[in-house]
Amino acid sequence: MTVTPVELELFVFLAAALALAFAGVQTALLLRRDEGDEKMRSIAAAIREGAVAFLRREYTAVFVVAIVLAVVIEVAFGVTTNGPRLAVGFLFGAAGSALAGAIGMLVSIRANVRTAAQARTGDLARTMRYAFQGGSVTGLSVAGLALLELVGFYVAFGGDVVAMVGLLFGASLMSLFARVGGGIFTKGADVGADLVGKIEVGIPEDDPRNPAVIADNVGDNVGDCAGMAADLFETYVVTAVSAMLLAFLIPQILPAFSTRFPHAILYPLVISGWAIVATLVGGLFVRMRPGGSIMGALYQGLAATTVVGVVGLYVLDNLLMGGSPGVFVATVSGLLVMVFIVILTDYYTSAKYGPVHRIAEASQAGAGPTVIAGLSVGLEAVFLSGIVIVAATLASYLAVGWTGWSTAPSPEFGLYGVGLAAASMLAVTGMIISIDAFGPITDNAGGIAEMAGLPPEARAVTDPLDAVGNTTKAVTKGYAIGSAVLAALALFAAYTFAAAQKAGSSWTGFTSHLTIDNPLVVAGLIVGAILPFFFTSFLMNAVGVAAQAIVFEVRRQFKEIPGLLAGTGKPEYGKCVDLVTVVALRQLAVPAAIGVATPLAVGFLLGPVALAGLLLGVILSGFPLAVLMTTGGGAWDNGKKFIESGNFGGKHSEAHKAAVVGDTVGDATKDTAGPAINPLIKVVNTISILFIALIVAHSIVGI
Repeated sequence: MTVTPVELELFVFLAAALALAFAGVQTALLLRRDEGDEKMRSIAAAIREGAVAFLRREYTAVFVVAIVLAVVIEVAFGVTTNGPRLAVGFLFGAAGSALAGAIGMLVSIRANVRTAAQARTGDLARTMRYAFQGGSVTGLSVAGLALLELVGFYVAFGGDVVAMVGLLFGASLMSLFARVGGGIFTKGADVGADLVGKIEVGIPEDDPRNPAVIADNVGDNVGDCAGMAADLFETYVVTAVSAMLLAFLIPQILPAFSTRFPHAILYPLVISGWAIVATLVGGLFVRMRPGGSIMGALYQGLAATTVVGVVGLYVLDNLLMGGSPGVFVATVSGLLVMVFIVILTDYYTSAKYGPVHRIAEASQAGAGPTVIAGLSVGLEAVFLSGIVIVAATLASYLAVGWTGWSTAPSPEFGLYGVGLAAASMLAVTGMIISIDAFGPITDNAGGIAEMAGLPPEARAVTDPLDAVGNTTKAVTKGYAIGSAVLAALALFAAYTFAAAQKAGSSWTGFTSHLTIDNPLVVAGLIVGAILPFFFTSFLMNAVGVAAQAIVFEVRRQFKEIPGLLAGTGKPEYGKCVDLVTVVALRQLAVPAAIGVATPLAVGFLLGPVALAGLLLGVILSGFPLAVLMTTGGGAWDNGKKFIESGNFGGKHSEAHKAAVVGDTVGDATKDTAGPAINPLIKVVNTISILFIALIVAHSIVGI
């Protein structure tokens, strides 16, 4: 059976349209649900108002920067060459990432109160389904929007994948701003609220007397919904195009590649199209059985999505890639990365297992041992996660690059295999995002239940949902950074092909300079390795600055508002929301500038070889640092919740106070600094590919 490129493009377009249509239907059904009583609706409205106000101010600032950068890109690359395409792609990439974030947040701030209303019935299984329904809108919207932009620009640019690099840069930059800004807001508010509320005055989490409680719930939406959706939109786009770039560039030095794999460029998009079908099927399996667990229900959906994805990969391989065993092994390797990362993240962050228990036990000795135990868990998680990435990289490289027992693997074919491994992880992106968005919805639902004074049976439903939500958010962050590493390796390979082409050198000639005895490579490696640490230092400090501002404001209100702690006074919620908004927007500028300026500075000063070293250095240090921060932070959080469930003295015990301190440290790492490393890696890689022609022409060292 012969399939034409036009038919494949049509299939991808229809799959994207199906995802968006299904998301629209789910949204309409969601909005018909009960919103609860007047008090619940009032609280939800305050959260919604604060979240929308923050997003509006953040996006306004970011798009001013985006328009300026689009003009710079067009001027730099000339109005008669690829300049207009790159500039337009950049704007659409930024807009798509922003829109994905906005949709995720706007659905979440409407699903939260409806989930809380359902929780009043005491029906855990049905409430879980409501929360997942809200999350699935985000998952399908992100996947549908990303796929629509990808196939649209591929067709509009006549198959010129290099011209799509502007799209990558726009999505990556917007993702960086969204992750950084939303992360600073959410954790500044969360940490400040906990330090004064739980530790200083001893009131429960989400207590309506706490002036920062609305800001905390707003933060869940702008960070864990808007920031997450923008981030994974970018992950989707970059991962697909990284494989497409390799398939586009490799035939220019190895024509036999196109002969063997004529559909290689479109194959990642076709995989993404099939992923929509897999996600829709998987969603049908997300149901709690009698005696089952919440996480088990979510994992049923993920398992079904994975099985449907594997079946599709086998069929697509036979239909489009000549039934290549290597291609199938490479794509399955990508899915296995997802499976193992989910298992490892669950083990290290779930309250069911030893690592979290170890942190909770350490809390009996004070805050210091709590922090030390959490760092130990995060450091331990890095090792096995790294082994999984190494195994998948080698398996995919060798499988596609295999040329026989007596000869070395073909590096060009092998690198495409790595790109396919990254692209195949897209087969579960919709489901992963749906599971992630479930977390902030249930977190907000618990907050609304507490503030509205709902009966204990409602909290008996929202509390376990919230605890599972912490693990699902950690799983998504692990998935995102794992896919970022594989995609970045593919982007690095694409960078070397592009750099060799622009320098008028053979690919082997250019890569022959990338040796450890070359001081330019060493310089680039060191700068790249220290970049994630320097970058995250600003984010950790920013959370501290925002939390400090909230602490002082909450203390002021407790001191100056009569009867506030007694419950007769009314907190000034809006002042905390405005305060942390201003701080977050002020603090995000420097980290974003570092991510953009560093690769350009190294490229133009030291040349493309040093820049190649930088790209490798960022990957090598960014991955373990991100895993340490996100996994360790999730373990600290659930260690606190494990104590709150009645272990080691329960709430208000000395162990609980120590665990809250550990959680405040983890808040900054797991929801701000750690997740931001993912878009940082992508920004550094995409801007390097985008500007490689200018770097080759104008670098001072010129090598």
